[in-house]
Amino acid sequence: MTADIEKVLLNEEELHQKVKELGAQISKDYAGKPLLVLGILKGSFIFMADLVREITIPCQVEFMAVSSYHSGVKTSGVVKIIKDIDINPKEYNILVVEDILDSGLTLSYLRDLLLRRGAVDLKIAVLLDKPSGRKTDIQADYCGFEVPDAFLVGYGLDYAEKYRTLPYVGILDPKVYSK
Repeated sequence: MTADIEKVLLNEEELHQKVKELGAQISKDYAGKPLLVLGILKGSFIFMADLVREITIPCQVEFMAVSSYHSGVKTSGVVKIIKDIDINPKEYNILVVEDILDSGLTLSYLRDLLLRRGAVDLKIAVLLDKPSGRKTDIQADYCGFEVPDAFLVGYGLDYAEKYRTLPYVGILDPKVYSK
């Protein structure tokens, strides 16, 4: 599997340090507020698990599964909810946690949906921001790293459900997905 990685972009130590910094800032910003950390499956699960362990204030955890890729390497532009949240967002400050902000279509859709459903407040935390792929006007409130326009895998990010468990973020060799 590692033979398919063209280059390691972010190593384990860099990821750990950044997640620790984000957790400290989120803890400070949400002190005394009811916080719901909402992970977007599947990509965010590793980042979110590490992040909530660094958040030092009480918080609830919830998940949604959405997709705009539908098994491809480029967004389809259509967001599909696969698993919705199980609680009413009206009482919460929601922190949406996503692996990568690329086109922005999914996060823009979710932001609007959750605010319409009555969330007290909504902010977005992403591990990776790829501004070159942006198709909508959305920014993360908490961002780990700005990344280049490359196909990234590892630390939750996948290609065809592979590579998620790599402990680093790497650039996938184009020969893997150009077949």
